[in-house]
Amino acid sequence: KERGRETVKHVPFVPSPQGTGGEGQGSGRGSALFGYIGIDTIIEQMRKKTMKTGFDFNIMVVGQSGLGKSTLVNTLFKSQVSRRSTSWSRDEKIPKTVEIKSVSHVIEEGGVKMKLTVIDTPGFGDQINNENCWEPISKYINEQYEKFLKEEVNIARKKRIPDTRVHCCLYFISPTGHSLRQLDIEFMKHLSRVVNIIPVIAKSDTLTLDEKTEFKQKVRKELEACGIECYPQKEFDEDMEDKSDNDKIREAMPFAVVGSDKEYQANAKRILGRKTPWGVVEVENPNHCEFSLLRDFMIRSHLQDLKEVTHNIHYETYRAKRLNDNGGLHPISSSGQDTQESNL
Repeated sequence: KERGRETVKHVPFVPSPQGTGGEGQGSGRGSALFGYIGIDTIIEQMRKKTMKTGFDFNIMVVGQSGLGKSTLVNTLFKSQVSRRSTSWSRDEKIPKTVEIKSVSHVIEEGGVKMKLTVIDTPGFGDQINNENCWEPISKYINEQYEKFLKEEVNIARKKRIPDTRVHCCLYFISPTGHSLRQLDIEFMKHLSRVVNIIPVIAKSDTLTLDEKTEFKQKVRKELEACGIECYPQKEFDEDMEDKSDNDKIREAMPFAVVGSDKEYQANAKRILGRKTPWGVVEVENPNHCEFSLLRDFMIRSHLQDLKEVTHNIHYETYRAKRLNDNGGLHPISSSGQDTQESNL
């Protein structure tokens, strides 16, 4: 038995010799008597269906100006996906963001299409007075939950509701080597309740190996002392295998990363990196930085889980509170306009 359910393993049918069994023999074996059924093809059916519809993934980047937010996102997806117009050239300076913007691109790899939306934030923490500067970001995140909720409660709702909810928020920590700013703590304390936050130490090549290790330990202790749980949260581990994998990720946080969209020649091959007077910092070399660990975690192992936690935890929490505050859903009017909108 597995989690309270009985598992019947398929065994091919082998006819029994004559006279060694009656009609009721093997009656407890269920479908195992009748040979191959084809239940295992459901995986292929699901794959084909999802390949047709494609995937959505929305990522938000938050941090001070100059920490390489856009560059890191471009490096993650090996495309010019963040704040890049069609006329952008490599020699131009990245323009400073003045408002919350979302830029969408369709990325295809191996026949799999993904609509990637990058939500860029204003120069977070750049002002002299940064009191409550996370409120516009929190408002934006909740607005996307509200938009999804309104579509969900419509009578004539769409077959596939457009998903603009923020699945992941990369929070960029300045590589000071000392401790978190009060602004960093306040932001993560307020926003970790509504979105999956993954903290990263930006431009970690400015720190020595010892400074980097010490800084990571300080950040983890401060987050724990303030009761801030970043993704993946311990209470969402479903089994021991998940717990083991996620514990390794939690021990590696915050990821000390380096981003670059420029190629250099090193060791007889072309690599993404940052050129210094002492050599080239290789972005994808685990001995130089933890970029590859972040990429594997975010994209190759936990992308679907980021989406599920957003839907099943953060969105459901918002939905329950929203409907509870409203006293539940009121009857929807039969007028043309009201049948197209939720009567919240």
